[in-house]
Amino acid sequence: MFAFLLRRVAQGFLVLLGVACTVFFLFNVLPGDPAALLAGQRGDAATRAAIAADLGLNEPLPARLAGYLNDVSPLGLHPQDSAGRARYGGLALLPLGATAGRALVLKVPYLRRSFQSNKDVLTLLLDYFPGTLWLAVAAMLLAATGGVALGVAAALRPQSWLDRVLVSVSVLGISVPSFVAAIAIAVTFGFYWSRYTGLSLTGQLFETDPFSGTRHVAWRNLLLPAVALGVRPLAIITQLTRSSMLDVLSQDYIRTARAKGLSRAATVLRHALRNALNPVVTAVSGWLASLMAGAFFIEYIFNWKGLGTVTLRAVESLDFPVVMGATLFVAALFVLINIGVDLLYALLDPRVKLSV
Repeated sequence: MFAFLLRRVAQGFLVLLGVACTVFFLFNVLPGDPAALLAGQRGDAATRAAIAADLGLNEPLPARLAGYLNDVSPLGLHPQDSAGRARYGGLALLPLGATAGRALVLKVPYLRRSFQSNKDVLTLLLDYFPGTLWLAVAAMLLAATGGVALGVAAALRPQSWLDRVLVSVSVLGISVPSFVAAIAIAVTFGFYWSRYTGLSLTGQLFETDPFSGTRHVAWRNLLLPAVALGVRPLAIITQLTRSSMLDVLSQDYIRTARAKGLSRAATVLRHALRNALNPVVTAVSGWLASLMAGAFFIEYIFNWKGLGTVTLRAVESLDFPVVMGATLFVAALFVLINIGVDLLYALLDPRVKLSV
């Protein structure tokens, strides 16, 4: 297992390297002057030239790419003066001599600073990440519990009216894009029926009382975005559970259990459902990373404070470091979650062997 994990981590670094190179070249061919954005409208030519020199914008493209990869890598060659230690931090592993003034540093990846707010990009993303995580987890819990329940109900009554209705509705849920479902859900339940539902179009997970100043969790604000984000995985898990349950219920050991006098409920819960959940659990684990990426437009529609909101605002303002950092951040989440899913699948199914 250790060899498998080591190989997957190495593959993950190659994926992240490809993503870093892609986003670097993409955002370095787009129009816009980062030095002018940082200097502001009143910045003179000397100020813009100093900012460009600090960012390395006056260097050739290969040198700028090498500098960017050196910044975002957890291992990098960085100056060990006071300015370098303040910018990169980390632990100096191998000094390269007093004349060079640099060292091999083990550090947290430096995603540079925002053009608009001048804040550290990683710190900015971590401030917004809990909102996206809560939204993705809530949508996944809703999709997993609802999808498994509906899939089992459909499988226990195949070709019935309930089965046909659930299959038809799940096909519709798969076909409708998430942002279309989000708009329909927001307008219907957050606007037209808001007096009955008590829900609003926008809101945050944490709210502050204007009179007492106390901060509390507003779970009602999470409901509509989670439903909008969970519609598609709910439909997919419903069909996956139904298909897996139908396959398991036709096995010989299920008929043997019923022939021995085991009740229908005990047969379904103890034997059929347990074996049918293996592919479902794998799909649920894999969907978590996809939901974090898919939450971007959902957050924008509901004005939810998360990675999607800060990234789309950065796109509108040409804040390239934030967009590039968010892309790398989400790509790293995909890599880590996919490695975890592979390990989880091997633990759930003993027939799966992890080998190089």
